Amino acid sequence: MVEPNDKRRKIEESNGGTIKVKGSKIFNPFRVLGNVTDSTPFSIGNLGSTFYAVTSIGKSFQIYDLNTLHLLFVSQTQTPSKITCLNAHFHYVYAAYSNKIGIYKRGRLEHTLTCETQGNISHMIVFGEYLIATCTLGNIFVFRKIEGMKYPTELYTVIKVVKNVDINGEIVGLIHPPTYLNKIVVVTTSGLFIINVRSRKLLFKSDNFQNESLSCIESAPVLDVVALGTTKGNIFLYNLKKGKILGDVIKTSGSENGDKITSISFRSDGTPHLVASLNSGDLYFYDLNKKARVHILRSAHKESYGGVSKAQFLNGQPILLTNGGDNHLKEFVFDPNLSTSNSSIIAPPRHLRSRGGHSAPPIAINFPDEDKTHYLLSASRDRSFWSFSLRKDAQAQEMSQRLPKTKDGKRQAGQVSSIKEKFPEILSIASSNSREGEWENIVTCHKDEPFARTWNSTTKKVGRHNLPTVDHGICKSICISQCGNFALVGSSFGGIGSYNLQSGLLRKKYMLHKNTSVTGLAIDGMNRKMVSCGLDGIIGFYDFSKSKYVGKLQLNSPITQMIYHKSSDLIACALDDLSIVVVDVTTQKIVRVLYGHTNRVSGLDFSPDGRWIVSVSLDSTLRTWDLPTGGCIDGIILPTVATNVKFSPLGDLLATTHVSGNGISLWTNKSQFKPISTRHIEEEEEFANILLPNASGDGGATLLDGAFDEEEIELNTGSYLSVDQIDKNLITLSLKSRDKFNTLLYLDNIKQRNKPKEAVKKPEKAPFFLQLQGEQVGDRAIVAENGTKELEKDEEINESRLLKLSNDGIKLQTFESEFTKRLRESSDLNDYSEFINYLVNLPPSKLDLEIRSLNTIPPLNEITNFLRSLNFALSTKCNFEIIQSLFTMFLRNHGDIIHQNENEVELNEQINQYLQLNKSMNNNLDELTKYCSSIISLIGK
Repeated sequence: MVEPNDKRRKIEESNGGTIKVKGSKIFNPFRVLGNVTDSTPFSIGNLGSTFYAVTSIGKSFQIYDLNTLHLLFVSQTQTPSKITCLNAHFHYVYAAYSNKIGIYKRGRLEHTLTCETQGNISHMIVFGEYLIATCTLGNIFVFRKIEGMKYPTELYTVIKVVKNVDINGEIVGLIHPPTYLNKIVVVTTSGLFIINVRSRKLLFKSDNFQNESLSCIESAPVLDVVALGTTKGNIFLYNLKKGKILGDVIKTSGSENGDKITSISFRSDGTPHLVASLNSGDLYFYDLNKKARVHILRSAHKESYGGVSKAQFLNGQPILLTNGGDNHLKEFVFDPNLSTSNSSIIAPPRHLRSRGGHSAPPIAINFPDEDKTHYLLSASRDRSFWSFSLRKDAQAQEMSQRLPKTKDGKRQAGQVSSIKEKFPEILSIASSNSREGEWENIVTCHKDEPFARTWNSTTKKVGRHNLPTVDHGICKSICISQCGNFALVGSSFGGIGSYNLQSGLLRKKYMLHKNTSVTGLAIDGMNRKMVSCGLDGIIGFYDFSKSKYVGKLQLNSPITQMIYHKSSDLIACALDDLSIVVVDVTTQKIVRVLYGHTNRVSGLDFSPDGRWIVSVSLDSTLRTWDLPTGGCIDGIILPTVATNVKFSPLGDLLATTHVSGNGISLWTNKSQFKPISTRHIEEEEEFANILLPNASGDGGATLLDGAFDEEEIELNTGSYLSVDQIDKNLITLSLKSRDKFNTLLYLDNIKQRNKPKEAVKKPEKAPFFLQLQGEQVGDRAIVAENGTKELEKDEEINESRLLKLSNDGIKLQTFESEFTKRLRESSDLNDYSEFINYLVNLPPSKLDLEIRSLNTIPPLNEITNFLRSLNFALSTKCNFEIIQSLFTMFLRNHGDIIHQNENEVELNEQINQYLQLNKSMNNNLDELTKYCSSIISLIGK
């Protein structure tokens, strides 16, 4: 096991032992793929003729339809701790965790019950108006319905088993026998007890099991009869009314110390059979009438994961449902007897349907090509090889390891029925869909095997060919070409073999790496370039089409793994010095070296567009590297160490595997909906601290996360707003277009060019209503009606009114433009910042008009204020080229006025100040330009 990250432990201690959740700006947890059940016994419920099963997957539960084993519901929220037992009762699911019981309907939590105990709840039953729960410390909690509630919510009583001298031992079973009103049967390791929950009295105690340690109990279809299982593999049929054992002991094993019986179930379809599940993974079937064994189903579940957790027949049907800690849920069915004359011959149970996944943490994953983006290939430490569907869990299928038939049609030896007969662990997977259906299109590298194996994704079986290494070494790396015709196999001795997948024959071999393992192989999309790397630190380049060695690149540290991005011809190598080196295959040069991980890199992958590299390490971090800027732009501190990471072909999902957990964690990529900042983040302080994806999606996100949340985009993208001026010592140009700058300089030429060459000619025969223009139309109309005396009279009235206003001392308001007004207000405040902003944003034609319209009548206050504003703008070193153009326009229009008023002290002072500022800034700019030019020339040499 890998030790927890020291930095993560420090963060937890600084927060009082709790982890403060902080989100990532790129990835969000989505869900876990491949989890079906754990070692917690399932519970079967029914709604009419429909049966459903509830299975636990840690802190969540899943509901399956038993007619098809399709997933119906998943609990919407996770429980604070692991689920310890389940009970299904019509529409409601009771899930116990720690000392609490959650009541759910259709996966949604409706109520929570609390048991005042230090132990965990181990068993639950629901009958009538009661809910009975037992804990590991021995107490029995009785809850009862209250008026108006559909489920028990009121704590009725607590039966103290710990202080009861009549009841001893650990509680291993709890049932409510039919017709026993208000009574329950509690089974401990030492005996059987009947308790009345209403009166809280112990009614009966059995002393018939002095030499046996009981392990489970189940009610029989016959009244007053129960079946008891023991830890030695024996089954007792016990009559509760008579208080004695019926018949002989049923032994599931020939030895005295057999396997522990975990559960018992009776068929209720008219056939007198019972089944006992064992912790060895076997199912023992027994005929009660004939008192004989019917069949033993070996290795129904894996013994190394606790065997069979529970087995139960469906009511009225010959179908048996089982689950175990190996992450499998299976259905077995008994077919009708073929012969009615001889009923003693009973067919063994047949596998009907199942759902499952890995029993151990996966170690290798691979997405097929873009044609099948919703499938994911995964290999685990339990030696299994699975194909999972990201769309529908029912499409998950384990790849068969049964060897194909020989050429004469005979089946080869080596039937795969247990983990001991399976292939060794798969270390890496390579696939191509170009030749799918024609021949094998998947190649796998196995632990300590001198050859690579081929698989067929169409038939979901192991292929015909084994591809041995060319130098008899252990297979260490594999690769399959884009066309699907060739497979490369790298050896622990340095040899590389190229095989034809259709025939399985060796076509080429390469021997660049001497006596060292080949850790990475890759071919480009056109079958022209081939790349290899090894523990000797050498990256080899080949012309694959010509079988020609091209060159090599020597790195300073051994290379542990390599990935190839075919669109950009870039490779990324993980080195033993904890760095990631990016190499351009075309130029055979290093383009990026990425440092940051503090422990060995366990997995890395390119994004589909080639801009990012995502890497995971034994330091419990997931980092995203931006190749154009060469830095880490996002980081996540993972709760458990990740062993592998892969991008989906479309880039919408990221898959990771971890050292704990049987599922594959899926993360959504928020960059498909919004831009991501490429700002480099600091170590640890800016890393996200989030939980892993879970089956419930609790605390995670959907596939459309980030598409609609605008507020989160502003907070998390870290988008950079460009400032107006980076530094006050720098000369800053305007952000306006260059067209405006050029228009200001050459405005006179533009006007001259746009003038019409000839005057507009008046039409020779224009209509009478077009011959008059402007005010002449109205004037002539008045003359036509009243004569010229009316016009003269109106003019005299207007002149007399103006003269009267002037004599009365009323000052007539003159027109003042926005330009003049802003300039006057800024000069009064001695702050020209707002005026300069207004000036810069004016269009060129209006700027020219306003500068021409400056007041040139002495004492020239407006011109002086305008020059003062230009000096203020030049001193800020902003909009440098615009200010220069404005000063040029000013001199071009008013140079004669300045020459005529050369004795004006303030005017001359402002002009001299502008010239001195401009000269110093030009000298500084010239020095910096020459310095940079010299440095560039020196580097170029």
